[in-house]
Amino acid sequence: MPPAPRSKVCSAAEAVARVRDGATVAIQGAGGGSGEPTALIRALRARFDAEARPAGLTLLHATGLGDKREIGTDLLAVPGLVACDIAGHLAMAPRMGAMIQRNEIECYNFPQGVISHLFRAAAGRTPGVLTKVGLHTFVDPRLEGGRMNARTTTDRVQVVHFAGEEWLFFPRPKIDVAFVRGTTADPRGNIAAEEEPAIYEGISIAQAARAAGGIVIAQVKRLAPAGALNPREVVIPGVSVDFVVVDPAQRQTSAGDYDPSLSGGARRPAAELPRLSLDERKVIARRAAQELFPGAAINVGVGMPDGIAPVVAEAGSLDDVTFTIEQGLVGGMPAGGVIFGVSHNPEARLHQSHQFDYYDGGGLDLAFLGMAQADAEGSVNVSKVGPLLAGCGGFINISQNAKRVVFCGTFTAKGADLAVGGGRLAIRAEGAVRKFVRRVEQVTFSGGYARARGQPVLFVTERAVFSLEREGLLLREIAPGAELERDVLAQMDFRPLVAPDLRPMDAALFT
Repeated sequence: MPPAPRSKVCSAAEAVARVRDGATVAIQGAGGGSGEPTALIRALRARFDAEARPAGLTLLHATGLGDKREIGTDLLAVPGLVACDIAGHLAMAPRMGAMIQRNEIECYNFPQGVISHLFRAAAGRTPGVLTKVGLHTFVDPRLEGGRMNARTTTDRVQVVHFAGEEWLFFPRPKIDVAFVRGTTADPRGNIAAEEEPAIYEGISIAQAARAAGGIVIAQVKRLAPAGALNPREVVIPGVSVDFVVVDPAQRQTSAGDYDPSLSGGARRPAAELPRLSLDERKVIARRAAQELFPGAAINVGVGMPDGIAPVVAEAGSLDDVTFTIEQGLVGGMPAGGVIFGVSHNPEARLHQSHQFDYYDGGGLDLAFLGMAQADAEGSVNVSKVGPLLAGCGGFINISQNAKRVVFCGTFTAKGADLAVGGGRLAIRAEGAVRKFVRRVEQVTFSGGYARARGQPVLFVTERAVFSLEREGLLLREIAPGAELERDVLAQMDFRPLVAPDLRPMDAALFT
């Protein structure tokens, strides 16, 4: 008789003992602990604390990992453990971000969709990713090449000309170790994701590591007997998994152990979904939502734009549009805050790379995205402002390819005291930081590139609405109660165009 197959189940410590110095470790997951193999990350840190090994790792992850407090890549933010962080987003790990800002490690920030597609390229051993995503932004090597500090000097992206057009080329990475996650595994290493809020890119990460001769370590919440898993729920087959680590304490997200409405296990009534109080955030969300139309396929970004979903739900219009999220969710109502990237009552869960195929292919009718800075050219910065290091996430894929973009944010920041009510806005104290600057510190969205392609762009704040025209930003609407010179023009570092038919924003937004 043939020998019985070796069990793939082991402890987290046994699994991470196989990670060598200098390895490239690709990690599945998203913000708020969603899909994150936290037990594996903790075990890696514990081994380093005990042995000072493995050292000099390169981390590769498409989204931000962590909850801004105690999990994610912040667990690895100690001198010597990490040499380079290649990430789609960075804001969920402030301690790792501080190391990057202090030039203690190298860091590249690439679009989330590009990294997701790089996993797939590495899995299939194709040369890399050829894309227009990132042209004329800080990812373009003619600007910064995605390098996030002075320590980072090697070029990892190239401008190439192919078939008479200009493209960016990202060579495929070599992945030595894959950290992936699911809900349940069987003895053969098949991984199901029945309680996960998204599928992410676990299969591509696992296949990429296997294609390079690396190892795949999967974290799950529980084990099932052989043959017990529903094949329709298996997202990573056992043939692509080397080791399985069981963590019974695994949480669906950092917000709780299990919410069935996030994974399709049950529907949450719309009346139970969160609502917004009447303030400037709700005003911005309401005004942005006025751009919606029945049947629209849309994306909402993290931060200010994630207020649009509660506003639409409150109006009873969730079924009139289709929300989508970068992590592969279609339909339902996106969650906000630290667990942004999951949705209540989704209609479908796609692999993340497939979602970005849809985005890059121009599938979105509208994208509602944040803005930390906007300038006279209509360029927007969300990735790096002074000491704040966030990264781009899916912003560049989405903003460059959506048919229409609406940027959402307060007019000023840090200390503004605003009152909303009675159909008016009252500005009691102005924010210390201006959002509309002469030139953004980092180009996450190029206004010039958008104008050249004829892409419609709108900027929505609590006191003013601008559109991007060929000549620059045009002020179209002003809030009731706001004064043009004092509250708008005097709070900008440049003089926008002012529409001759400047009109007030709808008073109902402030009621």
